[in-house]
Amino acid sequence: MRRLPASALSLLAVAALTACTSTQDVLEPSAISAQQQQGATAGQPSPTGTTTPQPSSPTAPSPAPAGTTAAIPTNARIQIAPIVGASVEAATPLTERLASRARQRGIRLAGGSDGSATHILKGYFSALTEGKETTVVYVWDVYDPAGTRLHRINGQQKVQVTGGDGWSSVPATAMQAIADTTVDQLATWLAGSTG
Repeated sequence: MRRLPASALSLLAVAALTACTSTQDVLEPSAISAQQQQGATAGQPSPTGTTTPQPSSPTAPSPAPAGTTAAIPTNARIQIAPIVGASVEAATPLTERLASRARQRGIRLAGGSDGSATHILKGYFSALTEGKETTVVYVWDVYDPAGTRLHRINGQQKVQVTGGDGWSSVPATAMQAIADTTVDQLATWLAGSTG
């Protein structure tokens, strides 16, 4: 039996995660096979595109991209829910960069217990190693406080394996690049959303 190349496998995983319609679907393997059998549903636009950001400097967040100066609603407060699927070692630089990048972009963060969040950001991660490359596949869902999904951000980050596999092969810079891309896409969506 012929093996799929790493890129085809990664694209298949991203496509399956993008098509998910609930939190459980993101992590449930049977949902992926059900989606493959059903095929793409016509008339349903994709909420976001797949991105492959390049790693950025681990020392400081990169400046906000030019041309993204639309105002973020002043009442918007984002709560970052615990990350699902990533190791603590991988999630730490991600969450630190999410917080610093959000402040830089003017996004106010809410604590988990203060009840002031207008949106909840939940992240689901997977690390797939094949050969000398690890692909981090991620999906972020933005929910309102009632639990209704409002927006989805997804993508992947590829890194060369220098030692280990899975999460042990993913450097902090890759997770920081994911955080930068995530916050930039979140800021763009918040600036364009009406509610």
